[in-house]
Amino acid sequence: MIQALKHLQHARGKTVIFVGVLEKVTDEFGATTWQPQMEGTKAGRELPGIVDQVVSMQLFGRDAKGDWTLDETSAERRLVCRSGNPWGLPAKDRSGRLDVTEAPDLGALIAKIDGRAPAQSTIPS
Repeated sequence: MIQALKHLQHARGKTVIFVGVLEKVTDEFGATTWQPQMEGTKAGRELPGIVDQVVSMQLFGRDAKGDWTLDETSAERRLVCRSGNPWGLPAKDRSGRLDVTEAPDLGALIAKIDGRAPAQSTIPS
């Protein structure tokens, strides 16, 4: 699995998108982390180091100050795109062009990563 991922990592001129499920893992000390749900613990640990972008989709709401907060009862989906985010969700932006959260529009996200003029998103941000 790792060899296949590394082969895709060096494919030039191609955009490869993996879609997966995260699982919440709590260790014996009560610390909670999110990990990709896949066979083989090594592949799951190494995957974020191989790929250029990691984004997590989550339901959000706005607090009284207008900031994004996790709200699973809300219908507002957002992509979490930066590591060190306040929600502890897996994310990584090697391009340096993404905000902490972005609208869930894959075309606009790829255009922003590539440095092209932002695509016209039909989804409000």
